[in-house]
Amino acid sequence: MPIRRRHGWELPESAATPEHVFLNRRSLLKAAGFVGLASIAGPMAAMAQDAGTGTGTASAPRNPEFTLDRPLTDEQLVTTYNNFYEFGSQKNIWRQAQNLKVSPWTVRFDGLVEQEREVGFDELLKAMPVEERLYRHRCVEAWAMAVPWSGFPLRSLVEFARPLGSAKYLRMETFLDPDQARGQRQFWYPWPYVEGLTMAEATNELAFIATGLYGKPMPPQNGAPLRLAVPWKYGFKSVKSLARFTFTEERPVSFWETVGPGEYGFWANVNPDVPHPRWSQAQERMLGTDEMLATRIYNGYGEWVAGLYAGMEGEALFM
Repeated sequence: MPIRRRHGWELPESAATPEHVFLNRRSLLKAAGFVGLASIAGPMAAMAQDAGTGTGTASAPRNPEFTLDRPLTDEQLVTTYNNFYEFGSQKNIWRQAQNLKVSPWTVRFDGLVEQEREVGFDELLKAMPVEERLYRHRCVEAWAMAVPWSGFPLRSLVEFARPLGSAKYLRMETFLDPDQARGQRQFWYPWPYVEGLTMAEATNELAFIATGLYGKPMPPQNGAPLRLAVPWKYGFKSVKSLARFTFTEERPVSFWETVGPGEYGFWANVNPDVPHPRWSQAQERMLGTDEMLATRIYNGYGEWVAGLYAGMEGEALFM
């Protein structure tokens, strides 16, 4: 009989936050000092239901391989405390992000592939094995959250794209539409937002394309209709509102690598021993609490990904 491997960062299902406690949002918000957010619970829930088509997201089965060592972050915090520079540099850009038209949405596959093509989001989602995963998310700004993402393995999307064997990297690009996203009118930023992974990273079991959260379609401010989730890396690698996947031999130069090459780099692996030039990465604060937790190498996912970086001790994993 097959034996399921339990990872060091996992808790048994019995240790998960009870559903009735998690759903009691008003109590959670009050305890965390975010009472004012409770007043927008209704509009936010309705907005999430309207975002995208929702195909295959609400009923996604939970994958038991991916559990958490901490309670889920309250949904209202996750959907109202966002980085999405296409709409502005403030954390409360969720209202502005509602301008993003996510349906219809087309995704382009090009570069070193058998055949370049464009595919509608709905068509792509129908071809993918949709599931829910519980992941930690660690921002380079030293705050963190725990989120139930729904979506599909990035590996499945790579197989769908049919890259050539010469492809070494996957370059990912967001939409470009300054009429919808006023932040893209800031000419000093290198729009559109670009991120990249090695092919080994892209096909790692942890790499995930999220199309929803909390059993609902992805809200615009969280990266609708599809975003990257790579939980062992800092959050700026989890590029939002993806519109293009390019397979290439050359390592992509990412958005933040271009903006601040002295502060942000390609690898961006969570590493408590490598401080940001302006602050320590040794600790992190969970959203909704004042509790500071010790940061773990690879955000605690080393059992899955440490092997990707064997022999790279001389290369700065953060930078």
